[in-house]
Amino acid sequence: MMTKKSISASRASLILFLCQMITALEVPLDPILLKELSQPPTITQQSPKDYIVDPRENIVIQCEAKGKPPPSFSWTRNGTHFDIDKDARVTVKPNSGTLVINIMNGGKTEAYEGVYQCTARNERGAAISNNIVIRPSRSPLWTKEKVEPKHVREGDPLVLHCSPPVGLPPPIIFWMDNSFQRLPQNERVSQGLNGDLYFSNVKPEDTREDYICYARFNHTQTIQQKQPISVKVFSTKPLTERRPTLLTPVGSTSNKVELRGNVLLLECIAEGLPTPVIRWIKEGGELPINRTFFENFKKTLKIIEVSEADSGKYKCVARNPLGSTHHTITVTVKAAPYWITAPRNLVLSPGEDGTLICRANGNPKPNISWLTNGVPIAIAPEDPSRKVDGDTIIFSDVQERSSAVYQCNASNEYGYLLANAFVNVLAEPPRILTPANKLYQVIANNPALLDCAFFGSPVPEIEWFKGVKGSILRGDLYVFHDNGTLEIPVAQKDSTGTYTCVARNKLGKVQNEVHLEVKDPTMIIKQPEYKIIQRGGQVSFECTIKHDPTLIPTIMWLKDNGELPDDERFIIHKDSLAIMNVTDKDDGTYTCVANTTLDSVSASAVLTVVAATPTPAIIYDRPNPPFDLELTDQLERSIQLSWIPGYDNNSPITNFVIEYEDGMHEPGVWHYQAEVRGTQTTVQLKLSPYVNYSFRVIAVNEIGRSQPSEASEQYLTKAAKPDENPSGVQGIGSEPDNLVIIWEPLKGFQSNGPGLQYKVSWRQKDVGDEWTSVIVANVSKYIVSGTPTFVPYEIKVQALNDLGYAPEPAEVIGHSGEDLPMVAPGNVQVHIVNSTLAKVHWDPVPLKTVRGHLQGYRIYYWKVQSLSKRRRRHVEKKILTFSGNKTHGMLPGLEPYSSYKLNVRVVNGKGEGPASPDKLFKTPEGVPSAPSFLKITNPTLDSLTLEWGPPTHPNGVLIAYTLKFQPINSTHELGPLVEIRIPANETSLILSNLNYSTRYKFYFYAQTSVGAGSQITEEAVTIMDEAMASRQVDIATQGWFIGLMCAVALLILILLIVCFIRRNKGGKYPVKEKEDAHADPEIQPMKEDDGTFGEYSDAEDHKPLKKGSRTPSDRTVKKEDSDDSLVDYGEGVNGQFNEDGSFIGQYSGKKEKEPAEGNESSEAPSPVNAMNSFV
Repeated sequence: MMTKKSISASRASLILFLCQMITALEVPLDPILLKELSQPPTITQQSPKDYIVDPRENIVIQCEAKGKPPPSFSWTRNGTHFDIDKDARVTVKPNSGTLVINIMNGGKTEAYEGVYQCTARNERGAAISNNIVIRPSRSPLWTKEKVEPKHVREGDPLVLHCSPPVGLPPPIIFWMDNSFQRLPQNERVSQGLNGDLYFSNVKPEDTREDYICYARFNHTQTIQQKQPISVKVFSTKPLTERRPTLLTPVGSTSNKVELRGNVLLLECIAEGLPTPVIRWIKEGGELPINRTFFENFKKTLKIIEVSEADSGKYKCVARNPLGSTHHTITVTVKAAPYWITAPRNLVLSPGEDGTLICRANGNPKPNISWLTNGVPIAIAPEDPSRKVDGDTIIFSDVQERSSAVYQCNASNEYGYLLANAFVNVLAEPPRILTPANKLYQVIANNPALLDCAFFGSPVPEIEWFKGVKGSILRGDLYVFHDNGTLEIPVAQKDSTGTYTCVARNKLGKVQNEVHLEVKDPTMIIKQPEYKIIQRGGQVSFECTIKHDPTLIPTIMWLKDNGELPDDERFIIHKDSLAIMNVTDKDDGTYTCVANTTLDSVSASAVLTVVAATPTPAIIYDRPNPPFDLELTDQLERSIQLSWIPGYDNNSPITNFVIEYEDGMHEPGVWHYQAEVRGTQTTVQLKLSPYVNYSFRVIAVNEIGRSQPSEASEQYLTKAAKPDENPSGVQGIGSEPDNLVIIWEPLKGFQSNGPGLQYKVSWRQKDVGDEWTSVIVANVSKYIVSGTPTFVPYEIKVQALNDLGYAPEPAEVIGHSGEDLPMVAPGNVQVHIVNSTLAKVHWDPVPLKTVRGHLQGYRIYYWKVQSLSKRRRRHVEKKILTFSGNKTHGMLPGLEPYSSYKLNVRVVNGKGEGPASPDKLFKTPEGVPSAPSFLKITNPTLDSLTLEWGPPTHPNGVLIAYTLKFQPINSTHELGPLVEIRIPANETSLILSNLNYSTRYKFYFYAQTSVGAGSQITEEAVTIMDEAMASRQVDIATQGWFIGLMCAVALLILILLIVCFIRRNKGGKYPVKEKEDAHADPEIQPMKEDDGTFGEYSDAEDHKPLKKGSRTPSDRTVKKEDSDDSLVDYGEGVNGQFNEDGSFIGQYSGKKEKEPAEGNESSEAPSPVNAMNSFV
């Protein structure tokens, strides 16, 4: 038994050492890697600690383990070596440590009872199993006994004892008769936990001769039977009623010990006449919610998963009209050892440090002991790298010989825990497990995750690069995960490229390339539209998509989110869906779904099918109202109503609606009473007491409802007690010391008689108080004053009138008023996630101090000052509310490099509790915003002056500015890029040695220690050389140039005159000449004596095209239709006509193919953008 040490300087240094400990390696579950690495044994499967075996079957004791090299196995029995080879009945499974003991051929299980333990061993250590206790199951017979008949007086209690034989495991008990039928049980007759059958009082029907107790032994699948018991009940009149007494347990108090995690069963069975009712309470507390169950007609209290908090005094109260009795059971919850921190395997490299921690709890507190390779550590070989300190083993400067398996044993009087944890010292150079040249594809503006699974000992450092000679990736554009994965939160097109992962430790370096392709998203650029179509018509839905050219899309059509009907009327084209000969079944929602391997988009439209224009038909209308209403067979609670239907106006009557008026309580208001089929003209109606009824009938057909019939004669029913109680009963406190009971009052006809009142009753829940009642009238609310703050109450509201009470109402649970919470959340901690996000933790307040319904926690936070500007500003507090019993929350949108304060408050229905002490925290630096301005002034032949303003939001301490610039030539091509680094305190710069008359583009941004911020761009031009300018002016004044311009102007004038003359003569256009030459039969010129123009015929304008000349769906003219179309003379579908109908552009010839869509500029991508992708 280890003694507990006092805290000393050595313990303090130990704590400091643990705080500085290097995190141990974790070996990835890579099958190739696992095959190559040496590893101590690990037990993977073993039999349970308490192993009850069937004596009729072979005994199989499991022990499986893994390791590299594969482990060998040995066994002990009752603490000594178990020589398997000397027992012919014992074999070991191949490549396993599992024992098989052959009992089937004459062996006896009892000979192999005992405690077994398995050891798995290889060159790196030994792991051991639990102590496995082998016991054969037993199902003994009942001892022979003479069972005397029971003669009992009616009304007396009775106990029939079962006393089953002791088996292993214990049997399941039940009572049946000779016909193997279970005996009925109820509140009066029930079976106790010990198997006895209890009668709170006997009745004559309990007389029988076959009360038989059965014991079922599940392990051996056998059932044993006790001798039948005969019971005869004799009557004595009159019966004497008596108050309850307890049959079990005896006395007024008892004790019960249960283990943590088990099921707690408490039992109280009482006798008395009338039969008592059992109620359970916990003194000084409440029964745990969601873990408490009542069984055996509330005679058994069952609490699952018990913990130390369930210890206490539980009282059962047995009550009948003559009185009550109670019994208090003091429950003590003990605990077998359970893990707080189980030791975990350690993989270390030579020279590293590590710890094994073994922490367990229990009641009483368990003793912790250590073993190494199955041997108590006190007598194990010395290891200078190992030091044991209670529940912790400290390793420092480990070597490969330090590899071993350690066992932690935590035990107390109720059980033990045994855990194996190995220390595996490995020296391994880095390995990258992600396949080389792996391709990742993502859609733009989505996250991209590039894997770099790695292993090495010591733990390698991981770095990422982009491109072959790129710089190391850093900054807010990337997220670097501990497992080596590189995350690009928002991948853009310029994120495409090759990324290199480098893993290095002191034993070597390895790298791996992966490739990222960022694709354009799939879009539906022409969506299907809502259509209305007549039956028999045809309809088409368009769905045109735009997608990344490297992805192959598939288009699928759905109807009402399901597959299209298997019907040849549905025709799917490349970009559309056509439906021929539309029917009513085609009505619905049609969805176009475009899928690629990376994304999916969809668009929907509704098709509404309407009837074709109807031919004149019979006029339909609502029916005429029924008439001649008659009341017959008048009774207190029913009456018969009959009527004659009105004319249906060519639409059959489908049903009749009967309504009633209560002339006493709600005159003039008609209510729904009943509804019958249209073929029925008589109905039996149920009535309520104390109502002056009148009835009317409404006929209904497909067109609508008729006008109501004339009202029937009145019929007044007799008064009676209320049939129902108020609904909507609630108990809600408006003040901390009151309880407001509200309910929905009964309507007039529900009162059933005069003098309607309400009996309001309440009592505090689970304290054993009697009901307090008050009778009120003409209200729907009652306020109970002087209540404790926020405690549960049982409430009921019962209706009554001059003739008596309504049935007993149901009880509801309400609460008295809430008050503000008393306590502030404690232990508020802030964890900085990044420069704009923080995570706040706090301890929840005790629920008793909330004093109301817990609504959540509220965080108040505000910025104190910016660390870069060093000036205070107006404090604007922000509030975040977290619903429920949360203990943490995130604070987004913080400003980098700033001081903040916060506090936390608990919130209930009344309001907020006190604030926790203000917590100060600071956000780290971030990248700055763009400089506030960039001006370029004083241009000369070879210099420019730049002036700028600092960033509006520096988000840290500025360390420098970076200026990059490059020339732009007349074809917009960019020249070489020049970069200048400028001190942070400068606000202007003169650039010299520039080229004259040259446009320059400037990129300017600020930097903090975190990285570069957003850039601002500007363009400027150096001035032109004066000599060059004068030479350009001289060219414009030369005589030859002036003569050339005059000749061009004269030529244009002559051409205009010729065109004007030809137009006035009315001559044929070249278009007409071409038509005459081709003699197209579709265009026939009219004769001159018709008095019409001879160029084109208007008579054919409205004739349909012939079958052979239809324009294809792709909007091009087929060659065989006309070798010379309008497209030959103009610009295809973009051609135009003059006001007189003549075609414009007949001389233009065929139009050249349009350039492809996209960026038409030849400008090269900015090198600055390319460079920024590495940041």
